Amino acid sequence: MATGLHVKKGDRVKVLAGKDKGTIGEIIGVDVKARRVTVAGVNIVKRHRKDRQDTSTRGGVIKGGILSSEAPIDASNVALVVRDKSNAEVPTRVRYERRQVTKKRPDGSEYQGWRSVRIAVKTGKEI
Repeated sequence: MATGLHVKKGDRVKVLAGKDKGTIGEIIGVDVKARRVTVAGVNIVKRHRKDRQDTSTRGGVIKGGILSSEAPIDASNVALVVRDKSNAEVPTRVRYERRQVTKKRPDGSEYQGWRSVRIAVKTGKEI
């Protein structure tokens, strides 16, 4: 199997486990090495930050306080979401297919090459 993940930045996913189970959101960050993804509006954590000096040319103070932001979750806890025939969002698994395509060289000549595409198992369509 490839070393990448079944989802990538910009995909809509459904959370399968954890405190936000069932939530649908968009992936805003991916860490392939750690196999973790950050989903908008999911796994919100609060961080306490002190006031600090502004190091830009203006100077001044940057206010601290309690800041909320998304924390990453494991990629195995999300499923890709696609639209089916009735236009409803349904979670699906991903499979890969190799397709032959025509590619161009820098000198303008063309040749036949292969490209791997993601296919939604539920709909059978390319993602």
